[in-house]
Amino acid sequence: MFRWAVIFAVIALIASLLGFGGVAGLSQQFAIIFLVVSLILAVIGFFSRSHS
Repeated sequence: MFRWAVIFAVIALIASLLGFGGVAGLSQQFAIIFLVVSLILAVIGFFSRSHS
């Protein structure tokens, strides 16, 4: 999931440099969503392994 967040962040950066504002905004939102989900899953995985 973290890989997808980085991919969408790079797409957003390239799109914003080329002037595609809509694509950049949408890619940025997807990057943030994937980053938050991956961080939540990482924290859940960390706590579930440490208590077992």
